[in-house]
Amino acid sequence: MPSFDVVSEVDWQEVRNAVDQANKEIGNRFDFKGSDARIEIAEKALTLFADDEFKLKQVSDVLTGKLAKRSVDVRSLKVAD
Repeated sequence: MPSFDVVSEVDWQEVRNAVDQANKEIGNRFDFKGSDARIEIAEKALTLFADDEFKLKQVSDVLTGKLAKRSVDVRSLKVAD
């Protein structure tokens, strides 16, 4: 009888690359000029910073887009305050 194992593990190198790309895009975008919007990665946690809720949503959208392009499943993210 055939069997298979399911392994769900995030490729952290791809996550780091996506965060770097997202930070670069945020730094270059006109709507983020003069703001403190950024993404930090520490251990296995991503922290998003922005001046207000609207910009925070935009930072989140940029990050999820970069993660999706790098084949990182965005369902692996757990959103917290």
